[in-house]
Amino acid sequence: KKINTAQTIGSNGFQKRELILTTVEQYPQMILVEFIQDKCDLLDNYNIGDMVVVSINLRGREWINAEGQTKYFNTIQGWKIALNDASNNPPPVPRFSENDEDLPF
Repeated sequence: KKINTAQTIGSNGFQKRELILTTVEQYPQMILVEFIQDKCDLLDNYNIGDMVVVSINLRGREWINAEGQTKYFNTIQGWKIALNDASNNPPPVPRFSENDEDLPF
């Protein structure tokens, strides 16, 4: 959906680049994926509209604000991206019913 340019954050040269993708499923989702440091360049070879498969890591962190309240944040970090070879036939989306004993989470 969108490929942002790389941003340099702070004085130490930390770089990140954001990719916003739309999932292919019954209820499509807009997902923000961050690519950081040397992984920013991976997005150079892709264009808006490409069907891709992105490998990710889920990151979470804890932060305590000035009032002493604990907050939690999640980040989706991409580390690999490739064109989807089956772009005309996306993979089937697993369906779960209320009777399934194994929940998808």
